[in-house]
Amino acid sequence: MRFTIADDPPPRLDKALARDAPDAAGLSRTRLVKLIAGGQVRRGEEVLRDPKARVQPGDEITLRLPANEEIAAQPEAIPLDILHEDADLIVVNKPAGMVVHPAPGNPSGTLVNALLAHCGESLSGIGGARRPGIVHRIDKDTSGLLVVAKSDRAHQGLAEQFAAHSVAREYRALVHGVPDAGDPRLAGLRGVRFESGGVLCLTTLIDRHRTDRQKQAVCFDRGRRAVTRARLLERFGDPPAAAHLSCRLETGRTHQIRVHLAYAGFGLIGDPVYGGTRRLSHRAVGPEGAAAAAAFPRQALHAAELGFVHPLTGADLRFEAPMPADMATLRAVLCE
Repeated sequence: MRFTIADDPPPRLDKALARDAPDAAGLSRTRLVKLIAGGQVRRGEEVLRDPKARVQPGDEITLRLPANEEIAAQPEAIPLDILHEDADLIVVNKPAGMVVHPAPGNPSGTLVNALLAHCGESLSGIGGARRPGIVHRIDKDTSGLLVVAKSDRAHQGLAEQFAAHSVAREYRALVHGVPDAGDPRLAGLRGVRFESGGVLCLTTLIDRHRTDRQKQAVCFDRGRRAVTRARLLERFGDPPAAAHLSCRLETGRTHQIRVHLAYAGFGLIGDPVYGGTRRLSHRAVGPEGAAAAAAFPRQALHAAELGFVHPLTGADLRFEAPMPADMATLRAVLCE
């Protein structure tokens, strides 16, 4: 696996690798230290064996990952919404409520179980024991597009595109509040700025929450760089109290959109982790709109567009998935 060290790297090799290694590799800092000690990390032709070694922006790093373990997940005949499939990759539209890969508490019924049944032994093994073919993921209760590798060459090529931030990803979100370049609160919020066209850009670090290890949090002294751009598509309510946003990811950190929008004051409707206790008022969106938003059972987030270069053919691929029925219904009620 190859990737490039980004600007302003941490002072230690292990910390720099933890920040810049592709998320798809699933490498903890502890595992990276073991790879360094085992001589599996190179800068060009130089083997790096000291976790305290310094790296520079632009350094080309190669990680040699150990052989994959036997896949523990079992095939399950679960229907898949397939937008594209060839010998090297498959693009699926994941429904809300489906976990991407098995984990404690979710040993079955996952996208990986469904893919094992559909693809058989053709899935790439680079993802490791419980994540065959998985190059990136979206949360259980987020719907939308995923690309999965069916060959090791495809997995490597896709992982490099994600590491280079060249994959186009657009999400649709229904949120509390309405971003406004004239809002003085946003003008004073660190890491937040408006770009041309009224696009809200959030640039921070994201790391695990200091006290709740199941959550992520915006940070400025630790973590991995995260950039989200949000464009206003629709306002809901009189006065405006909610919005439909198009969110584009430059990076792909865990819970990135949910964390960033909540930090900026635009928590996702229905988000049980980052949405807080905020509710839409009857006066702004009417009784039906307020009730529909309060009862929405998941974060209102959908991975609507996905674009990348086919790692084997070089073809420019673009896919779209329409807003799912539950979000479309909520949007319609808020529009009334």
